[in-house]
Amino acid sequence: MKLLRYGAPGAEKPALVDADGQIRDLSGHVRDLSGAALDPKALAGLRDLDPSGLPVVASPGRIGPCVAGVGKFICIGLNYADHAAETGAEVPSQPVIFMKATSAIVGPNDDVIQPKGSTKLDWEVELGIVIGRECR
Repeated sequence: MKLLRYGAPGAEKPALVDADGQIRDLSGHVRDLSGAALDPKALAGLRDLDPSGLPVVASPGRIGPCVAGVGKFICIGLNYADHAAETGAEVPSQPVIFMKATSAIVGPNDDVIQPKGSTKLDWEVELGIVIGRECR
């Protein structure tokens, strides 16, 4: 099941991509792709929907960030030997954990805004993982 959010920044709507590649609106079933809508039971409910019964989004315009309401954006750095070598660093013996501002989460074609006072931007590929159960 492929889920996405579409629409203007701050007003995105939830949707899924059906087997034919059409975007189908989910806003009649979930408010957004965040929090409780991403728990295992809710995802199972979305998986059980018949996509042909959902409205087709003829012209979705902008594709937004994949999820909303992110509480924490936790990152692990230098987790690939090639990446460590590229930066001239040793492969760490323990994970390098850091955080980013959740405002840095954007859609696939959104502009990346360079913060005031910064002099350099670097690109990275991020992998997002949704943890569906409480962790300790």
